[in-house]
Amino acid sequence: MAAASSPAAAITCRAAVAWAPGQVLVMEEVEVAPPEAMEIRVKVVSTSICRSDVTQWQSTAQTDLFPRIFGHEASGVVESVGEGVTEFEVGDHVLTVFIGECMSCKHCVSGKSNMCQKLGLERRGVMHSDQKTRFSLRGKPVYHYCAVSSFSEYTVVHSGCAVKVGPTVPMDRICLLSCGVSAGLGAAWKVADISKGSSVVIFGLGTVGLSVAQGAKLRGASIIIGVDTNPEKQEKGKAFGVTDFINPEELNEPVQQVVKRLTNGGADYSFECVGDTGVVSTALQSCSDGWGLTVTLGVPKAKPEVSAHYALLLSGRTLKGSLFGGWRPKSDLPLLVDKYANKEIQVDDLVTHDLSFDDINKALELMLENKCLRCVIHMPQ
Repeated sequence: MAAASSPAAAITCRAAVAWAPGQVLVMEEVEVAPPEAMEIRVKVVSTSICRSDVTQWQSTAQTDLFPRIFGHEASGVVESVGEGVTEFEVGDHVLTVFIGECMSCKHCVSGKSNMCQKLGLERRGVMHSDQKTRFSLRGKPVYHYCAVSSFSEYTVVHSGCAVKVGPTVPMDRICLLSCGVSAGLGAAWKVADISKGSSVVIFGLGTVGLSVAQGAKLRGASIIIGVDTNPEKQEKGKAFGVTDFINPEELNEPVQQVVKRLTNGGADYSFECVGDTGVVSTALQSCSDGWGLTVTLGVPKAKPEVSAHYALLLSGRTLKGSLFGGWRPKSDLPLLVDKYANKEIQVDDLVTHDLSFDDINKALELMLENKCLRCVIHMPQ
């Protein structure tokens, strides 16, 4: 039987609630409603802090969506299933994903896109199905984040926004595959399709950038240049395949000039992993005339418009965007989990801190101070 024998009831559990932009998260007792049709309720086991959690927590663009529960890179166990769910059973291990795959819309059927029209990126703090929340506190709604909200002991997600994984893979490490690591690997393999012997430059060596580097190394790129203002990233970069390191703060010339010298005229592939639209222009200038490809993965905190001289495009360069590395969650994520289980990809070395749920504000501080790659939060079990 896929469904529990009796209808699920509301659960009261602890959640780290953001009451206002940038304010310290507060541990609150929230009520989590039972899953509606085609939804599942998940007991969160591990959740890692992604840069976009921090960016949106600090953002004043949607002040009406507070109180809110952030978090989206997570693994957990199915606690109950809603009506019509046949894919999951109680006790299944799952990864949550911030974009879903309905398998039936124009984009899902195309096989060319992961921009699901039914379960795409949710920006209004509610569930896809009925535009309501499943969290409440003292009778008032608490808003979701990316329709995941994993900074809670329990959460409700659409069954199309979860991926079943085997019971033996470590939950406290594969949670990174539900966003950052997959985004970087996919940008290298699926979006750019890096070729053997090519030259690559990566702007920003965080979790995503290092995962791009790993993807480039596994594809046989001959030059992998890492660009970062944090000198500590030089050694970390080497472990993931970076062959040359540039710290822009130590230069007396533009970064793109140095890249062009190292690559005999410009890199074949350039990746912007900072979340800065100014860097997109620099990345475009750093890649080769004729065939240079720039992929932008970062989410900008300010100035969302990209500007570049038209001659950069006229000379044959291409600028592409990438969401979640182009992966379709249900179709593709199981393959990455298998690669991790078979030790074909590195994930563990991207975890710099393991913290308890009570220390979640410390994890946010570490991210703000650029003192971590990924902090994994371990939920009480």
